[in-house]
Amino acid sequence: MALSYPIDIFNSTDPVVSHRYSVLFGQSPSIQTTKSAENDGKDISSESDFAQKFARRIAHLLRKERLSKCLVHLIEDTDARLEELAVSPSDMTDPFVSIFEIVFQLTIRTVGCNEIANDPALQKKILHLFETIQQSSTATTIIFPWFPSPALIKRTIAGGRLYMIMKKIVDERKKSGKREDDPLQYLIDNGDDINDIIAFIVGALFAGQLNSGINAAYVIAYLGMDPYWMSQARQEIETVLSKYSTDMDAPVAKRLLSIPSEVWETEFPVMDLCLRDSIRINLLGSAFRRNMSAKDIQVGSEIIPSGAFATYHLAEIHQDPSIYPNPSKWDPGRYLPDRAEHKKKEWGWVGWGVGRHPCLGMRFAKLEQNVIIAEFLMRFDYEVCDKKGKKLEQLPPTNLNGLHASKPTPRIFLKYKVRK
Repeated sequence: MALSYPIDIFNSTDPVVSHRYSVLFGQSPSIQTTKSAENDGKDISSESDFAQKFARRIAHLLRKERLSKCLVHLIEDTDARLEELAVSPSDMTDPFVSIFEIVFQLTIRTVGCNEIANDPALQKKILHLFETIQQSSTATTIIFPWFPSPALIKRTIAGGRLYMIMKKIVDERKKSGKREDDPLQYLIDNGDDINDIIAFIVGALFAGQLNSGINAAYVIAYLGMDPYWMSQARQEIETVLSKYSTDMDAPVAKRLLSIPSEVWETEFPVMDLCLRDSIRINLLGSAFRRNMSAKDIQVGSEIIPSGAFATYHLAEIHQDPSIYPNPSKWDPGRYLPDRAEHKKKEWGWVGWGVGRHPCLGMRFAKLEQNVIIAEFLMRFDYEVCDKKGKKLEQLPPTNLNGLHASKPTPRIFLKYKVRK
């Protein structure tokens, strides 16, 4: 059932749950289902219970005080990765590889475990499995999830390998009695069993990696194409650094470490605008909600049968030219008070979720985006180019028919040099 307006799907008070990742990716261990006599024998998933448990766990791990404690590691991880670029004999990088990998490391550091966050080789292996699952999510696997297509077989194999890697880490930690100050230890101490632990970490990775990884790379690319917004972003970063950093000659990472955690959330409005319009353009596909009750419910003007899905295509609002003139153009100025294009309609921008279904990881996503982009802009001068190093005049258009945020085709690169 496709809904025509976001208020219907995002603000319903009825017992519907997000079903996006289990349906589109199928990467987690299977969730048992039960049947209800009231529902004429239809399957009613116990995912509602898991979704609530997942939300409680993620809310705990992304509390403000914990993110403040984690900030040092996020900056140090980012700095180490960007140092690899700085000393590389090449002067080109694909941001949808290098920046995407940084986002992955910061995400696994924050919602996963130290064993992966501290092991570059294991990170690459798990990221490869993640991308295999993501790329295997086709229209066929969504409409006919039971059909043994090549995509489903690839996805199942990759999901199984990912499960076994995570199970080995959990088993070894429990067996050795080793303790870490990380999310995995929190889950173990909380009494979660192996299936719940793996389902949580894998689910959190999928929830946190795809959109954040794509948008971090895109914002850096957009800024490389727009001298005005590049200057505005750099000026904002330099203003914050001069306000909180006493050693003006210190390395960039050390200066960034002097910025209080709350400042990362409140004193980077330009970078927030840059990210906001990247999300508008690149947040593709549909929002899903499933009726988890044993009876039909009404959402807006539509009746959603028990067990059925309600969907809302995000481009319906984000690509509406009556709200956003020239909607395919990246333009952070759309949200400035004198234009406020997103306020032309109620909920004219739904990038972080709205109403009763906001993004649980919004605070962390903004934090990691700001850390990565701030250090990259302070470390490097760059231009956007093709694989041969030829400067691009414009970025490839976003594939609006995609099921999710995706990397550009053809690939783009950054030709960079360390700033003096």
